Amino acid sequence: MAVKIKLKRLGKIRSPHYRIVVADSRTRRDGRAIEEIGKYHPTYNPSVIEVDADRVAYWLGVGAQPTEPVLAILKKTGDWQKFKGEPAPAPLLVAEPKATRPSFEALGGDDEGKGEAITQKKKAEKKDEAAAESESTEA
Repeated sequence: MAVKIKLKRLGKIRSPHYRIVVADSRTRRDGRAIEEIGKYHPTYNPSVIEVDADRVAYWLGVGAQPTEPVLAILKKTGDWQKFKGEPAPAPLLVAEPKATRPSFEALGGDDEGKGEAITQKKKAEKKDEAAAESESTEA
């Protein structure tokens, strides 16, 4: 039985998430897997790659063949170079923690009312002007 390390697709239509699995080469893409050994979320920025290095080393040691996408992932994480005895690649980018927006109080905002912002309608202004003119002509 030929064993492959491949990607199992999960997620919605335009939001793919993958699990890195060890499966029989004859099973379908999202079919039954022997073992799940990692995660890959390409839509995040930077993309999330989590791989169990010990299990990858075991499965590569017993003859499992990675597919091309999985091979690229293993090269980025350095597991393929470790298996082949080559020097490790540069470290992956780690997502920076998102800066939280300052709260209203931290910006020095006061909870006191500054007054009402009421704009009167233009029609009311015209009526007031007309009433003021008629009063001035009567007087």
